[in-house]
Amino acid sequence: MFSHVSSGCRSGFRILAAGLVAVMAAAEFAHGADEADRWLEEVEGAAALEWVGRQNARTLATLDSPEFERLEAEVLAILDAETRIPAVVEAGGRLYNFWKDREHPRGIWRRTTLAEYRQQEPEWELLLDLDALSAAEDENWVWGGAKILRPGCERALLSLSRGGADAKVVREFDLPSRRFVDDGFGVAESKGSVSWIDRDTIFVAADFGPGTMTTSGYPRTARRWRRDTPLTAAEVVFEGRPDDMAVSAVHDDAPGFERDYVRRVRSFYDDELFLLLPDGTLRKIDLPDTAEKWVFHDLVAIELRQPWTRGGTTHPAGSLLLGPLESLLAPADPAVDLAVAFEPDDHTALAGVTFTRGTLVLTTLEDVKNRLTVFDLAGCFDKSPAEQVTLLRERLASPQRLDDTGEIGTRSASAIDADRSDELFLTTTGFLTPTTLWYCEDPRGSEPLEPLKRLPAFFDAAGLEARQLFATSVDGTRVPYFVIGPAGSADQPRPAVLYAYGGFEIPLLPRYDAVAGKAWLEQGGVFVVANIRGGGEYGPRWHQAAIKANRPRAYADCAAVAGDLVARGITTPRQLGVMGGSNGGLLVGNMVTRHPECFAAAVCQVPLLDMRRYTKLLAGASWIDEYGDPDDPQEWEFLRTFSPYHAVVESGRYPPMLLLTSTRDDRVHPGHARKMMAKMSRQGHEVWYYENTEGGHAAAATNRQAARMRALAWSFLGRELGLAGSIRGGD
Repeated sequence: MFSHVSSGCRSGFRILAAGLVAVMAAAEFAHGADEADRWLEEVEGAAALEWVGRQNARTLATLDSPEFERLEAEVLAILDAETRIPAVVEAGGRLYNFWKDREHPRGIWRRTTLAEYRQQEPEWELLLDLDALSAAEDENWVWGGAKILRPGCERALLSLSRGGADAKVVREFDLPSRRFVDDGFGVAESKGSVSWIDRDTIFVAADFGPGTMTTSGYPRTARRWRRDTPLTAAEVVFEGRPDDMAVSAVHDDAPGFERDYVRRVRSFYDDELFLLLPDGTLRKIDLPDTAEKWVFHDLVAIELRQPWTRGGTTHPAGSLLLGPLESLLAPADPAVDLAVAFEPDDHTALAGVTFTRGTLVLTTLEDVKNRLTVFDLAGCFDKSPAEQVTLLRERLASPQRLDDTGEIGTRSASAIDADRSDELFLTTTGFLTPTTLWYCEDPRGSEPLEPLKRLPAFFDAAGLEARQLFATSVDGTRVPYFVIGPAGSADQPRPAVLYAYGGFEIPLLPRYDAVAGKAWLEQGGVFVVANIRGGGEYGPRWHQAAIKANRPRAYADCAAVAGDLVARGITTPRQLGVMGGSNGGLLVGNMVTRHPECFAAAVCQVPLLDMRRYTKLLAGASWIDEYGDPDDPQEWEFLRTFSPYHAVVESGRYPPMLLLTSTRDDRVHPGHARKMMAKMSRQGHEVWYYENTEGGHAAAATNRQAARMRALAWSFLGRELGLAGSIRGGD
């Protein structure tokens, strides 16, 4: 989520100098040093867990107060509120929802109809009570999703994890009887995937023993498993290499377009998609391996990460192209060209693609402001490849706007049943605007949208405003960011929290965060969301500008936003905190070690911090394309410059930091946070730590656990940044 500090963060030269100091400190690290903390990588080791217990007790004793307990209760009330919007997935004319509240802390799986869902208080059919199942089986089950067998929708493959880990157990469930199937399909705890082929056959990618998982910890084989045969006898349909990231197989059950596909993910931004034929042979879909690609009916959608030349035309990175599947199977037919659905410029990026039976809905960003565009594709799928492209080009030249208000906010679309109808759910949300779910019968029509569900206001937004500003990074790049707080907040500097991520081509978009609103905005604080390089706010170019050796650009952007906030009088270095999780936790670690003069507090959640060993820990090897390979001496030379665990030094003057993680996080190893805590504590820095015993990468398995983690973060920030003091003293 989220020490003496000089005003030097106003100056780009000072920011650059701070970065150079951190680089020099990191350069002093000798290979093989700092192994004293390695024992903390033993996730469930007795000594490590005893250490965790001591740190948790110290943090709770420090932050516990009547104000903390009040905030924790308020956050829990928000997370448990019956007025939340139930997220649903359609199958066979029913809408399925997983729901957690005060009476069901681990949750219930339930379903209803669309007609009933339109009611203010719909009636739900209970399918599975996870709390009752956990109690009966003496397990701490956490919901991991369901794959429902179409068209009959009488069976489902349920994924359950112990404590919220990415590794899951798969069990077959009978929907009419609402019971697990005796001797049905079942897969032991593993990372991987499953997909129905028919009632008696599934695809499974899982851990089959030594040599069947990649170095990233994901399956390297995809298999076809038939009912009433042992899992060990499942037929291998594809086997990848040990150094691939993952392999999977899926059955497309779209009526009239039933096909099987295999995907080989070689690295995070490099994959191959194959059509699996009935005779077991594979035909590759002949497209750039760096492109995102997926099939809808007879159409292939291609989102380019790199420029691509085809038929004499060069399409820029960030473009979305459409083409007929048959003409793109290897060897591709060069005579059949592609249709351009979207092409970016310096201000725009593609953010989402949604197909319905006869439409294409694109979500695009213009300087991080959201738009929805509709294209009519009806009749395109039953043409010959050449005719299909001609018709596609004609239709793509006539876009329609959908719910384009021009306000700061986010609008997104999801098909209710893409194979059978044009119906959509639309979601609108904003920093100060509670989320609304809308029903759209046909995005091409003129009928007004029907509001289905509205989230109530969970915090008082009176007198607050959201605005977009731009900072200039040290290399001259213009970096957008959002400021949410009291109108005219520049009139008086206030406690502020800067949130950023900057990785994996993921954009940070406006959304209604009820917890941040209640815990921070309602109390008079300012919340800032920075759209730094490394994210996807401007498409692949924005992401690729801050990967590997260029990763420090993301940290320079974040420091530039911090400096701009101070220069505009919105806050001061003594009132500014920084927070982020996962890759954002790595960002926070670097802001603390590279730019300590800019911040007075930091909250670092489920973070990467040891960039020397990250590829050896759980899923770390899958992120080499993002960060680099520490086992390559040349790449370690730049990796060491943004490895916070190695950059922190005893003589440093760092802002107080709270580290939050989970024992059951099997994606980003809790050892990162544990070792950083141990080292900084040993060096005498002001640092706190809390590790939830379950929850996976989300760091919480129940709403109560989530409430505690969020209350810890916001209480810590309020204490360190003086928010409560400013409230008591008045404005």
